[in-house]
Amino acid sequence: MTWLPGSLRHPSLARRLVLLALGWSLAALVVTAIVFALLFQQAAVRRVDQTLNDLTVNLVTYSTVEEGQVFAPPFTDERALRVYSGRYWEIAEPTADGKLRPLARSHSLFDAVLNAPPDLVARLKAKPGRHISYDTRGPLNEPLRARAQQNWKPGRKAPIIFLAAEDRSSVNRDVQGFVAATAAAFIVLGAGLVVAIVMQVRVGLRPLFELRREVAAVRRGKAERLAATYPSELTPLADELNALVDHNRQVVDRQRTHVGNLAHALKTPISVMIAEAGQRPGPLAEVVTRQAEAMRQQVDHHLRRARAAARTQGQGERTSVAEVLDELTRTLQRIFHDKGVSIDWDAADDLYFLGERQDLLEIAGNAVENACKWCRSRVKVRAEAAGPARFRLVVEDDGLGLPRDRREEVLQRGARLDETAPGSGLGLSIIDELARAYGGALKLGDSGLGGLRLEVDLPRAEA
Repeated sequence: MTWLPGSLRHPSLARRLVLLALGWSLAALVVTAIVFALLFQQAAVRRVDQTLNDLTVNLVTYSTVEEGQVFAPPFTDERALRVYSGRYWEIAEPTADGKLRPLARSHSLFDAVLNAPPDLVARLKAKPGRHISYDTRGPLNEPLRARAQQNWKPGRKAPIIFLAAEDRSSVNRDVQGFVAATAAAFIVLGAGLVVAIVMQVRVGLRPLFELRREVAAVRRGKAERLAATYPSELTPLADELNALVDHNRQVVDRQRTHVGNLAHALKTPISVMIAEAGQRPGPLAEVVTRQAEAMRQQVDHHLRRARAAARTQGQGERTSVAEVLDELTRTLQRIFHDKGVSIDWDAADDLYFLGERQDLLEIAGNAVENACKWCRSRVKVRAEAAGPARFRLVVEDDGLGLPRDRREEVLQRGARLDETAPGSGLGLSIIDELARAYGGALKLGDSGLGGLRLEVDLPRAEA
């Protein structure tokens, strides 16, 4: 599923809960609104059907047959006396082709007849004496609710069909008004549910957000453990995280102890070898001394790298960059006082290195010392943020610089371009390896002062 966007591959738990609750809530609201509208419509139609039922019952009861002719009652309904009033009745008989032939009708129909479905006669014949309701159109093309009943009257061998109808426009308007009012009410209710669900999820997940902030604070060195009180569901997780932090701290401490023990175990024999070789001059002693010094440099290099790796695996620590640079420049200006070196440095007070002070001292110390060694008189040091989680340390000098084709060479362990200059040739290599241990890198370039420019990318801790 790598083709999916990141937001879909790793969906938000809060978004998932909100969408799930909103989906069910809104679906329930829509279904409820539809059911209410249907129930209201059915109730309104039933009222009209009851009125029409009373009218057809009167027609059936009070109609008479004389000499085969059907006569309607003299008075059925006041509205049925007004032309196109919206309430109509009709007495008809079925024809051989299944249609209706009017025998009598209300004055409100005037010169019109009630429209009936083509299968009405067949349906009435199948259910004699039962009412059948249907929708049709009136003389003015208005919507009508109609009711029909087939019955027999003494004096006629053929059945008689009694029909009554009423304009249902008012019913439709009432239904539409109810639907509009219901929709508005449910929209307001839905908006309230949205707010309530979002607030409920935010409040319910607040302990998780707090847990995330505490874990981030531990990682960034602002706290040593998770100290907040969490709900019973999250307390075991917080305890396990604290146990993991303690375990990592113990592992780091053991690594540092092993590194220290190894350093003492190896440095002492090497020092003895160098001392013994110095007391017995000769070709063999020179070889032993040279190789022992190389072994010491290798031991220092690998121990330094192991210490840096152990520190980066441990809990985060915060080191003020400005304090380290201030200490370094004071020391190095005293060391290079006879050369007249001027060191200008700049770093924000709220800029912090996410690591141990000793590592930053070693990185910045080697970089600034190298610049002081090769500059004419001026060194410029600048530390600046390079994003929310990184910062860069830039050291420039006004020396002769370094050719592009030699820059990779000086990063090799023990590489020295000038054998007459003091030093072991490990300075830039140390910077590069420590920076890599912290997930950064060392870049060499041309300085605006005319010499070499060193740029080190390092992790940044929050202020």
